[in-house]
Amino acid sequence: MSDSAGAVAGQPQSSQRHFIVLALFAAALIAVAAIYARDMWQTRVNADGARIFVADIDRWRKTPRERAVASPYDFSLAGDLDALPLQVGDWQGVDIPQNNIEVLILLEPEQYVYRRYRRDDGKFLWLSVIGSRQAKSFHPPQLCYRADGWRTEVASEPIPLQEGEIYALRLLAEKGKWTHVALYFYLYPDYLREADRGAVLFKVTAPLVGSLEETLALEKAFIREFFTRANL
Repeated sequence: MSDSAGAVAGQPQSSQRHFIVLALFAAALIAVAAIYARDMWQTRVNADGARIFVADIDRWRKTPRERAVASPYDFSLAGDLDALPLQVGDWQGVDIPQNNIEVLILLEPEQYVYRRYRRDDGKFLWLSVIGSRQAKSFHPPQLCYRADGWRTEVASEPIPLQEGEIYALRLLAEKGKWTHVALYFYLYPDYLREADRGAVLFKVTAPLVGSLEETLALEKAFIREFFTRANL
């Protein structure tokens, strides 16, 4: 009698646990479906000829600054980053040989583009694009500045595009009479950020020209030559 009553009494608890497990499983399926739905949305957007990537300010985790961004250029490791144009808008670029063998050995980037772009008015900036499937290929640029004795300051910076905006990390580096201003962010093939598909660091650096606001405006205008619109 008591054994039977105990079995009956235990049934509601067992059913409740079963329901909780099913609810958690359903929630996990919904989350996965939502992620894949966003990737399917990207495929539809691709129909207009633009390539869609995911931009974020952090290499190691997703942040609220994550955006889907459109570009006429291929920033995937399946493509050739060297194919990025030397002539963009009013800017004319030239490749700069990377002579720092230690950097190449330490980072081991799969693809590396390093260029100086100049306008007819004499203003210039540097573009660095690093693509890799290895975590070791990426580190915050301020680490290199600090190791060389520069004082640095980092903050988030919005970059308005033709439609929407993306975010970059703004690096202000000072050493003696020199001041550099850099904007950088990471690009992924999709929201999943799978390691075997890699990531790309896009970084623009310029010497301080006039005020900080003027230098940032110069860099943002250059970035808009590569990216056209963004969505959440």
